Amino acid sequence: RAEIERAQREVAEAVDREITELGIEHDSQGNRAKAYLYCLETRCPETGWMVPMAPSWVISKTRNVVAKLAPDPANQRFEIEIHSGVSSAEMAAAERGTVQDGHLVYTLDGRTYRTSIKTLRGDYRDAEGNTANRLRRWEKQDFRPRPEDVFQERLYCIQWMTRDTLGSHRPETFFAAVTEEDLERERRVERIVAENLARWQEDGLVPDMMIETGKENEGPIRTNGWCYWHQLFMPRALLEAAILRKHTDNVLFTFWTSKFVDNNSKSCRWAVSQSGGDGGAKSTFDNQALKTIFNWVNRAFDVTPWSIECARSTLITAKAAVQAEDAGVSTADADIFITDPPYADAVHYHEITEFFIAWLRKNPPPPFDQWTWDSRRELAIKGSGDDFRRGMVDAYKAMTKHMPDNGMQCVMFTHQDTGVWSDMVSIFWAAGLQVVGAWYIATETTSELKKGGYVQGTVILMLRKRPAGDRPGFKQRILPAVKREVDAQIKQMLHLNTETEAKLGAPVFNDSDLQMAGYAAALKVLTGFTSIGGEDVTSFALRPRRQGETTVVDEIVGQAAETANSLLVPDGLEAETWGALSGIQRFYLRMLDMETTGASKLDNYQNFAKAFRVADYAAIMASIKPNAARLKTVTEFKPRDLTDRTEIGPTPLGALIVAIQEFLADKEPDVFMANLRDAVPDYLGQRPKLIDMAGFLAAKARQPEVRRAAEAIAGRMRNQRLQ
Repeated sequence: RAEIERAQREVAEAVDREITELGIEHDSQGNRAKAYLYCLETRCPETGWMVPMAPSWVISKTRNVVAKLAPDPANQRFEIEIHSGVSSAEMAAAERGTVQDGHLVYTLDGRTYRTSIKTLRGDYRDAEGNTANRLRRWEKQDFRPRPEDVFQERLYCIQWMTRDTLGSHRPETFFAAVTEEDLERERRVERIVAENLARWQEDGLVPDMMIETGKENEGPIRTNGWCYWHQLFMPRALLEAAILRKHTDNVLFTFWTSKFVDNNSKSCRWAVSQSGGDGGAKSTFDNQALKTIFNWVNRAFDVTPWSIECARSTLITAKAAVQAEDAGVSTADADIFITDPPYADAVHYHEITEFFIAWLRKNPPPPFDQWTWDSRRELAIKGSGDDFRRGMVDAYKAMTKHMPDNGMQCVMFTHQDTGVWSDMVSIFWAAGLQVVGAWYIATETTSELKKGGYVQGTVILMLRKRPAGDRPGFKQRILPAVKREVDAQIKQMLHLNTETEAKLGAPVFNDSDLQMAGYAAALKVLTGFTSIGGEDVTSFALRPRRQGETTVVDEIVGQAAETANSLLVPDGLEAETWGALSGIQRFYLRMLDMETTGASKLDNYQNFAKAFRVADYAAIMASIKPNAARLKTVTEFKPRDLTDRTEIGPTPLGALIVAIQEFLADKEPDVFMANLRDAVPDYLGQRPKLIDMAGFLAAKARQPEVRRAAEAIAGRMRNQRLQ
């Protein structure tokens, strides 16, 4: 530990000296930069003006700092001013930047201009039907845009540390607009990179590797024209990474370089709420994906995380070995295997690794010079079809073969798709494993992730070798067993939620977590059988799936989801009401409840639609955009949406929506109440449930007028005298 800390201190001092001598991070007053905020800039095809691009111009919430665009007619561009301590109204105005819903949007001389980003890129379909565009593809020697490129890159704000507090643990900082002096330092950095890039690439200090396209890596090429990995970094980051690499001649370089580039690429977003609301930088893979963005942050070397933090606790002394090999042919013996498998391409690890390989592959020190510096995409278990299942079966079979009869496997798994859970049943069956325990552990703690339907935790599955002997299973026998197991699992978690809410003021698990725990409980029951409906589970598991086929396992896992959801009564609704509702009604009310917490991910709607067996969930959606999905409000339903030919139309909830619409249309109370009574079969028996649903809408609907109408109708039903 002492040796590592000494090496890091020496390297930090050497790099800092060189950067200081170059004069690229200090201004003439002795202040030192902490963070550089950049954005893309493009020419509007309508006006010919250069327009800076950012989804928001808010910089710091604590200090109320925003960027404002000031027209410069002489140069047909905008100056970017930085204002601190602005009003709440100015903060709200700055929230809406020049990139809105996939469009460039800005106002000039009182007129608002709106151009699709796809139009700016020149998107089109090629002969094979693939999306292409007319952006110039950057060449190996490029590290900044050329003047004719569609997207330029612009420095628009710098966060400075004051000269007098530079040596302190927490220096004082301030945000400032960019000056000519700042731009001269930028040009100095660019000159150094231009003069040295080819040599750095030859020596392996900076990547020269092309970006191989794929599901994850296609983004930089398609959205910006970047074709080489070094083009994902600003000239500052390239220079500082090269200096860091130059001063490193030992095995630690791999860790230092990897951490540095993860924290200083053009995919590092500026988070205005970080650092207590003062604003701060995120890392490239903070969400386990490689995303190209319109504005980003480049940290100064002095504040970029790059060093290794040594553990302060005593390390366990044990024999350790790293074996980079195909999991399907692994020969390693072990008593316990702990795996965190790929989730049907939820994260494209085989592509993401290339981000780091590009930096590390040339001239690495021992023992890394013996490594194969390639992502080996062809060996990765990926996809979600037959190839995914076969690859997973081979891997888990190999592990099962190399563990003793009393050995154990621990599998960490997180996925909300019932189809993937059905696949996991098949995989464990074919590998000769049985789930003997399932726990649900909360692993996310940030308040942002706890909103809405984000999964809060991980299922921990404990597996053993399936005992010898036959244990045949039949659907009629399995379904009640699954229901009992799911019941017990969900009730235990709901009890934990109640306890946690009483002590901490908030529950631990949300509905998505509880739904997923239901799947895990189903796995525990299913993997105990050796045959299903007379068919051996191994042959069943390895049989190729026909498109659209629903197997008995799909049915049972679906039943588990249904059982879980029947127990998840939305807050504000009676359990008896919930139990009597059809799938479409449950879906609408459940998602309405989730929307009050900020849920807007399309995945949530899709997963709950499957769980509630909704045939056409899109029919009641106002938007199905991936990150801005939402239900139709009561007033957005058209008459054709509520006919008897639709899913929701003939239901009591559909009739209630019509009644609220008639109330808002100023129909006579006697008329809309009579229509409601006529539309609902067994109105007298259904009235308590209608009152409950109306009260729920009065509490959860987003429009005040709808809430008032629902409350009024609920009151009329309570006071209604029926003959």
